[in-house]
Amino acid sequence: MVDSAALDLIPAPTAIAHLVDGRLVFSASNVAFRAAGFVGAGQAALLEGIGEQIATFLTSTETRRRLSLQVGDSVDSRYYDVTLARRPETVALARCLITLLDQTAEQRTEASLRREMNTDSLTGLANRMGFGDLVDEGIAGGNRARYAVLAINLDRFSRVNACMGSLSGDELLISVARRLKGVLRGCDVLARTGGDEFAVLLTLREGPDDAMLVAGRLQQALVQPFQLSDFSIRVDCSIGIALGEDAEDEAEDLIRHAQFAVKRSKRTGQTEIYRPHLFDIVRSQFSIETRLRNALEERQLRLAFQPIYDLSNGRINSFEALARWRTPDGQDISPVDFIPVAEESGLIVPLGRWAMDEAARILALWDRQWGGQCGAKMAVNLSAVQLQRDDIAAMFADVLARHDLPGDRFTIELTESAFIVDPDRTLKTMLALKDMRATIAMDDFGTGYSNLAYLQKLPIDKLKIDRSFVSGMLADRDKVAIVRAILSLAQALGMRTTAEGIETQELEQTLVALGCAFGQGYYYSKPIEADAAYAMLVARNA
Repeated sequence: MVDSAALDLIPAPTAIAHLVDGRLVFSASNVAFRAAGFVGAGQAALLEGIGEQIATFLTSTETRRRLSLQVGDSVDSRYYDVTLARRPETVALARCLITLLDQTAEQRTEASLRREMNTDSLTGLANRMGFGDLVDEGIAGGNRARYAVLAINLDRFSRVNACMGSLSGDELLISVARRLKGVLRGCDVLARTGGDEFAVLLTLREGPDDAMLVAGRLQQALVQPFQLSDFSIRVDCSIGIALGEDAEDEAEDLIRHAQFAVKRSKRTGQTEIYRPHLFDIVRSQFSIETRLRNALEERQLRLAFQPIYDLSNGRINSFEALARWRTPDGQDISPVDFIPVAEESGLIVPLGRWAMDEAARILALWDRQWGGQCGAKMAVNLSAVQLQRDDIAAMFADVLARHDLPGDRFTIELTESAFIVDPDRTLKTMLALKDMRATIAMDDFGTGYSNLAYLQKLPIDKLKIDRSFVSGMLADRDKVAIVRAILSLAQALGMRTTAEGIETQELEQTLVALGCAFGQGYYYSKPIEADAAYAMLVARNA
């Protein structure tokens, strides 16, 4: 039997415990054990914490077991790593040595580090990691419908940093955080999840309507301008809401859904609630982006060609080159689906370069088959996004040189949006294209901004009247008036016109009578493959 004097040689709190008539007692303990307070009420706390586990150990055949013990209240808790040990030959005696190593300092350091890792140092709010933990704890109970996450993105905040410096930006963020927190309810939790992003974990008392009401209060809190130095700064925000009932698996789903909704809010200008079917659309677009990237690398795309007729003589003036995509498994993906994805992802640049080069290759091939210039031009669409991101003039010059073609064999079609984003860059590019003798056409005229100042300033040769005005115009006097006005405007500015969407001979004759120069539409042909387009050119123009 080990006595207390021998136990005093051990620096850590140590005691000998054994079962007497099913009751756990300590037959000996050392000075450190008693100094740690494990006597009287302290011993009762120890037994309450791990007494049952000690008893279970003593009635087993184990010789060693480790336990964790926390004693005291939440403010002044102490943490111990407890080891129960005995020799194999003493198992039948239901007795063991208990050693407690104080882990309080380590636990408090770890908690402090965890708290620091989960806290935004600028505002004192939970950061992205900490907010994720809070959401996880909130919905862990299983009643997800009681919770929602609001994602808040400050609009144009980067301008404050750029114009006034990061210190002023930090001051603004602190002020914004105070205002947002001031209008929240006690049950709601505010976090700063990014540079200019905040998030709120909401407890829904009256259902989803609660989330919209809180979103309104948050936006209202930012209406009053903030004073920074001598400046009065107005801060707007976009808010996206994700309801807990739509989070299938983890808290991260709920946060991601809110972030998706806030991106949509920035586009629509109003608070948006995440809807699963919208996320499915985005997932589909992401899939298209991945597949399109592979399609460009593996040359799965091709061009189709739709003829543009000279209405004065019935001959083919040019062909519009249109990108088409058929996957290896035979699925046709519409340009309506993949062109917007290409523009958003930046793939429009390699796609546009490929289309220009392929159109030139086909045109050069037709010339060789004809035995000279085949007499038709090639019309190629140029995306507004590509116009901003690519060196169009250099690219076009390279294509002309590679295929030994003059610039006047091409019509470059631009939509009105291309003239709005960066007018100076657009003008410079257009002038460079004109120097190479390319024809410039404004596509889908009338559906966008239709700013007359741009028409006067930019070197545009043709206006393409959008099919929405041409199709069905015979039954709609307003459409006839719009087409007549566009034709008169083009004539006054010295431009020629192409009508899209001609589907009947009667429509063609009406447009000829109104003075339209060129026509395009299903009345003449749908977009067709290169060989069929060349055969049509030979049949019509030879």
